[in-house]
Amino acid sequence: MATQNQSYELMLIFTPVLAEDDFKAAQKKYVDFIKENGGEVVHTDAWGLRSLAYPIAKKTTGLYWVVEFKAPTDLNAKLDIQFNRDENIMRQMVTRLDKYAVEYNAKKRNKVSETANA
Repeated sequence: MATQNQSYELMLIFTPVLAEDDFKAAQKKYVDFIKENGGEVVHTDAWGLRSLAYPIAKKTTGLYWVVEFKAPTDLNAKLDIQFNRDENIMRQMVTRLDKYAVEYNAKKRNKVSETANA
């Protein structure tokens, strides 16, 4: 029986000492990993350098990156292993999105692209 793809949102906080090229390479690495394991990337958004609510490993800032994707549920365990192996990731969070959250994100993206085109 094939597992149905669920919608997820992934937020990663990378160490702030990462060079821009390394940050982009890390993003590509995880997008490729999701696709190789039966997932589909819906949207990515690099927030860039932001302040942390509390220090992590004596760092007060981090490079934020958010990905919305659809994937089988077993992909999360595989992603978790990859995140734990990557020393550039300070924190990660995967959230399962219900249909209302998916609709909200789509509307928000469309509204942003409409204002950018105006």
